[in-house]
Amino acid sequence: MSKHVVATEAPRQRAFLVGYELYQEEGLLPVEDSLTELALLADTAGIDVIGQSYQRLQRINPKTLLGTGKVDEIKLLVEDLGADLVIFDDELSPRHQRELDEIFGENIQVLDRTALILDIFAQHASTREGAIQVELAQYEYRLPRLTRTWTHLARQAGGGGGRSGSVGGVGLRGPGETQLEVDRREIRRKIAYLKDQLDKVRQHRGRHRLARKRAHMPTVALVGYTNAGKSTLLNKLADSDVLVEDKLFATLDPTTRRVQLPGGKEVLFTDTVGFIQKLPTTLVAAFRATLEEISEADLLLHVVDCTHPNARAQGEAVFATLKELDIDDIPIVTALNKIDRLDDRSQAIELVDWFEKASLISGQTGEGLPTLLNVLQAELYETLAEVEVVIPYREGRLLSLFHERGDIIAMENRTEDVYIHGRLPKVLLGEYSPYQQNMTDEEEDADLAQNADVK
Repeated sequence: MSKHVVATEAPRQRAFLVGYELYQEEGLLPVEDSLTELALLADTAGIDVIGQSYQRLQRINPKTLLGTGKVDEIKLLVEDLGADLVIFDDELSPRHQRELDEIFGENIQVLDRTALILDIFAQHASTREGAIQVELAQYEYRLPRLTRTWTHLARQAGGGGGRSGSVGGVGLRGPGETQLEVDRREIRRKIAYLKDQLDKVRQHRGRHRLARKRAHMPTVALVGYTNAGKSTLLNKLADSDVLVEDKLFATLDPTTRRVQLPGGKEVLFTDTVGFIQKLPTTLVAAFRATLEEISEADLLLHVVDCTHPNARAQGEAVFATLKELDIDDIPIVTALNKIDRLDDRSQAIELVDWFEKASLISGQTGEGLPTLLNVLQAELYETLAEVEVVIPYREGRLLSLFHERGDIIAMENRTEDVYIHGRLPKVLLGEYSPYQQNMTDEEEDADLAQNADVK
């Protein structure tokens, strides 16, 4: 008689969530909504939420973040409910972490929002690049907190490290060195190695971007709050099969697909990691190589979940992250997504005026996509900028491209180069910038008037 072994999943950990709000400061989201988002993050990480609490404060307690009485109250609740974890909705300073660890004791683990997001990224990193980026962010977060074993970060994405606080590959201690000093030195060495690996990734991406530019293929980068529906939209536009899950941070690694615009021209659409309020700075730094895909784009397509009650606040979080990355000067078109889920579309219509160049769409059903593609095409190809360029004959490719895609007002063949006064699609201006001449004030005024007429 054969025996069947049934595999059982490990029981999910149980968490109690803690937030705070300062009276004199208004956060991006109200504390209640921020805790709701934290609960979604916990669920994505495979953790059950069994309770929550928050406190409004005049100022942060330098030792325990919240008031000591509130911390004692939360400790009793946590023990009564049988929670394994206490998760704070902000990044804890190393001092707060040490004090709270001491208060809650060894049987209850204290995490913060940053540690939780890092753990989610570690679970979802599916490529070597993503694994390196997550591992770097984990080590940089961990370095100032080497006081206890962080078992919640045991899932190492890159395979190069061990459990936090017990770093693999540590050699013998030198004279007078404590184990903590040895661990810190080893983590710094690991951080330097991972940064070197990411520099190589950045160079590789740069070569790919250069090849795309030479092929005159403009790039549209999809940006948006996590779970706004970017991957669903990309699948619909490109008839592709990018992973789609109703979870936060389902997509980490950039995905690029070709999409044909109504006029027949092809553009590249790149989907990147979703943003979130209080996105850990260590993650922003570690994912800079990936996020450079956004900085090199010709146009940003900001995908917004118009069904979400905090759609505006989520949009502000995206704008804040773009500003942090110094890429807030690229033109933006907005796709107000998921209109198929709305019974009353009046709230979405109100958002049209608030967001830049907004269209109502459904990435699921395809509604509104023809209009959106026309807007993208107009932004990329039909809004022309007036330029004067002097192009050497050796740059025959640029001369041909101007004849093919531009509007020539005047041209003069000279001994070593060609002078052209004309108009070019904005998407091509970067290619001609080394050869561009400064226009007079009168010509710039005429250019502004021409573009105003186009709009």
